[in-house]
Amino acid sequence: MMLSNSPQNVVHNPVIPYVGTLSEELGPGKLVVIKGQVPNDADRFQVDFQCGSSVKPRADVAFHFNPRFKKSGHIVCNTLTKEKWGWEEITNEMPFEKGKPFEIIIMVLKDKFQVAVNGKHLLLYKHRIEPEKIDTLGIYGKVQIESIGFHSNLYLQGNQATSLGILKTNSENMQTSEVSQFTLPYVARLSSALSRGRTIVIRGEVKKNPKGSFSVDLVASSTKDRALHLNPRLNAKTFVRNSFLCESWGEEERSITHFPFSPGMYFEMIIFCATNEYKVAINGVHILEYKYRFKELDKIDTLMIDGDIDLLDIRSW
Repeated sequence: MMLSNSPQNVVHNPVIPYVGTLSEELGPGKLVVIKGQVPNDADRFQVDFQCGSSVKPRADVAFHFNPRFKKSGHIVCNTLTKEKWGWEEITNEMPFEKGKPFEIIIMVLKDKFQVAVNGKHLLLYKHRIEPEKIDTLGIYGKVQIESIGFHSNLYLQGNQATSLGILKTNSENMQTSEVSQFTLPYVARLSSALSRGRTIVIRGEVKKNPKGSFSVDLVASSTKDRALHLNPRLNAKTFVRNSFLCESWGEEERSITHFPFSPGMYFEMIIFCATNEYKVAINGVHILEYKYRFKELDKIDTLMIDGDIDLLDIRSW
């Protein structure tokens, strides 16, 4: 995750129940990072993004995030409006364990909240109340909280798509550094050829109903060799890596600890050119490395992206 260097403010070891006023508006691009531990006797706890702190009548809750530990456990999300709960959205995946520490990252996007726990995507929750109305954070139930941090995701702050180090090649083959929209398939010339130490960041959103996969390719335009082919297959939940050299595909690499993509989710893919390999991270979490098969990095000059995503932004430095 591309965070500002330090959180704007951090609350340490709050007493639970905790009710705290937010120091700034919770608009798109804000992240709330909650670190803590689930006690061994926990039955449930909740994180509430509230519109005020009134108890009688109870303030509206824009986003109620409520892990419950009975049986195999589940997470209930809901919205409280005028003291009435809406429909529950239930997630049966349970990343919290009694007696174990956790880190929750809640990202505010334009149309939804996106929640990851312990570096792994968990759920999406569409806004039912505008997030700008949220001014209070409440944490209740059986939980120990070590810290609550508020960050800004720098890339989500501005709506204007910017592109550093990428030269879009349009149909007239004129090179222009202005990228007004990212239509797929997307083909762009890097402003300078690849080299060790180079970073490419691709921001996008997986389609809500993906039919297949998407791909990111680093290509040597002179030979049409694909030095790096990243191909997350959304329905099969496999992340294929390969190279297309001398007009044939090599051996696929597929091993991965967990598949990092989910329908509708926002992602930032970071490709870093290390000494002997590409390193790939998704939303700040290292996912894989891929040894260089095409060794002449200075011939790799083109980026190609296609498939079941909406492309939001590309940067390179």
